[in-house]
Amino acid sequence: MSERLPRITAADAIKALEKAGFFLSRQSGSHKIYKNHAGRRATVPYHAGTILHPKTLTSILRDADLSAEKLKELLK
Repeated sequence: MSERLPRITAADAIKALEKAGFFLSRQSGSHKIYKNHAGRRATVPYHAGTILHPKTLTSILRDADLSAEKLKELLK
C-alpha cells in the first residue's frame, strides 16, 4: 500500500517544489506553473490557507516526479 500523503497547503507544496529545483514559470489565474531545468512542469492551484486535496497533491507529485517520501524530506 502506498504511503499516506501529508496534509499540506499550496504554499507548503510550492516551498517543496522550489527546494527540488523548480521555479515559477508563469501564473494563469489561481494556478501557478512551476518548471525545472529538465523541462518537467508542475501546476499548483494556489488558494491561500486551503489544504490541497490528496488527489491534487498526488497529481503535483506525479508531474514533478517526486515520491511522498521525498516530499516529506523536502518539507523538513
